[in-house]
Amino acid sequence: MTAKTGSAAFFSLVNNRLKFNLFLFRKLPSAYFSGVRVRNVNGNSCQVTVPYKWFSQNPFRSTYFACLAMAAEMSTGILSMAHVYQRRPAVSMLVTALEAKYFKKAVALTTFTCTDGLAIRDAVEKAVATGEAQMIIAKSVGKNDQGETVAEFLITWSFKSK
Repeated sequence: MTAKTGSAAFFSLVNNRLKFNLFLFRKLPSAYFSGVRVRNVNGNSCQVTVPYKWFSQNPFRSTYFACLAMAAEMSTGILSMAHVYQRRPAVSMLVTALEAKYFKKAVALTTFTCTDGLAIRDAVEKAVATGEAQMIIAKSVGKNDQGETVAEFLITWSFKSK
């Protein structure tokens, strides 16, 4: 299966709310119960939201940093998974580093956006072509409903052809 076909098939699964919610419930229950949800995804970008609610709060009346990190990582991880989905040869993916900066308290819905899909695709393609691990730093920016930046995450992914 080609990379383009695999990506399209993966996006179809992610955009099916029932199937993707079942996936979250089975494989990432903490994200499911925290309310982390994919809102929009295509080959270049992914938007993931996390609400401020009882299950995602910290004692300081804001969204717990780990819930913010889950949403940020998912916005980059969905794009990564799309480009390795059903690849032949298979490609492994792994988070090797995470850096975060927080600017405002997250007291409402926070939307994380990653626009590094094409760079992620290129890293996967290079990993397959060279047979060597490739690293990429994907950026995810979280904003509140007023468009103010709440947090920025830099997530380093490693891809290696199996």
